Amino acid sequence: QVQLVESGGGLVQAGGSLRLSCAASGRTFSFAMGWFRQAPGKEREFVAVISWSGATTYYADSVKGRFTISRDNAKNTVSLQMNSLKPEDTAVYYCAAGSTTAQVMGGRGNYGVDYWGKGTLVTVSS
Repeated sequence: QVQLVESGGGLVQAGGSLRLSCAASGRTFSFAMGWFRQAPGKEREFVAVISWSGATTYYADSVKGRFTISRDNAKNTVSLQMNSLKPEDTAVYYCAAGSTTAQVMGGRGNYGVDYWGKGTLVTVSS
């Protein structure tokens, strides 16, 4: 069993920065990991994903150039550095894990994410 725990959410002004972290425990060997977010009244959407090696990353167009995903396998952590935050970035951010980047990007589909964290709230004020 794998457990994912997010941290780092909070309140920030537009234009500011936050760094989210996800700590993984259990059997995490070779997992790709990523981040999703869900705003009130909206569906959960893909944000970013990174392969086990870190060689492959993908970002949603809405965050490309502003957010950076990284991982430290020795510490079993994945981070999301969020810069130039906008009010539309306000959401609960969820850490996700699966066998491949493609699987993680599948979200909650039949062949999508295997494990989810409980989420951390990011609020961006104007």
